[in-house]
Amino acid sequence: MPTLTEPKLISGNANRPLAEAVARRMSMHRGINVGLVDARVERFNDQEIFVEVFENVRGEDMFIIQPTSNPANDNLMELLIIADAMRRSSAARITAVIPYFGYARQDRRTKARTPISAKLVANLIAEAGIERVLTMDLHAAQIQGFFDLPVDNLYASPIFALDIMHHFKKMDDVMIVSPDVGGVARARELAQRIGAPLAIVDKRREKPGEIAEMTVIGNVEGKRCIIVDDICDTAGTLCKAAEVLMAAGATEVHSYITHGVLSGPAVDRITNSVMKSLVITDSIEPTNAVKSAANIRIVPTAPMFAQAILNIWNGTSVSSLFDTQTLVPIYEGLYAAE
Repeated sequence: MPTLTEPKLISGNANRPLAEAVARRMSMHRGINVGLVDARVERFNDQEIFVEVFENVRGEDMFIIQPTSNPANDNLMELLIIADAMRRSSAARITAVIPYFGYARQDRRTKARTPISAKLVANLIAEAGIERVLTMDLHAAQIQGFFDLPVDNLYASPIFALDIMHHFKKMDDVMIVSPDVGGVARARELAQRIGAPLAIVDKRREKPGEIAEMTVIGNVEGKRCIIVDDICDTAGTLCKAAEVLMAAGATEVHSYITHGVLSGPAVDRITNSVMKSLVITDSIEPTNAVKSAANIRIVPTAPMFAQAILNIWNGTSVSSLFDTQTLVPIYEGLYAAE
């Protein structure tokens, strides 16, 4: 195999601003210009996806940056078709960088005669010629086992820990809250990072999208509560949990969510909710409504993804990025001491 010179990035249309930000960060690290491979990813009149790459990628280490967010099917097909173009162009290795892994909530059969769509997507990715996946905060960690290829699952909690310690300063009255029992491990991990106690909002669903009843487990009276979760879709659960926490005596409620899907009435609900702020990452390209919402703030993931790509290319540890202190120099300037 020819010697790999520099990692090469190519982007679909799902989140091009993030891809460009990753390229800029890698340029800073490498001291040379790292740009996105010149290509066109477009649709014919019948909405078939067409990809054409205008640069030689033979023998190159290729990284396709493409979250499979809304529209999930279009963005997934873009990823697969770009991968096929790379494979047929003799790329040495193809890594899919999927900041948000769509279909991750369909990771098991919840009732009879239903699919496990996350496994199907894993099969499609492998068949397209992708040899490695880099993603962030998979909805269910066991999805890594759906692949017969390496999967690096980054965590947003080290970034969130930095952000919380920077913005909240006095930590004595901060409490981390899991919005359901299933997310306790994620919330506990962040609570341990910042040395905060943990509470749980126990919810009972009658059917998807509807909350029948919520109960707070733990004493949140006089606390600044921070709800932690991986996905916020329509924000119904999140806003209801914030109301329940305030009713239980919390002084204010904030939320830190990795993937801001924010579909349908989500932005309006969050804007009008009792939540003081919602912090999301840019794993999904934010809409104009999200950007203009007064109580929604976006933290960048490009520094972490850029370093992870360089570590994969260099053959060094990706798990080192799980440490908050490792991220301090990577995020230098963003969380500088005041």
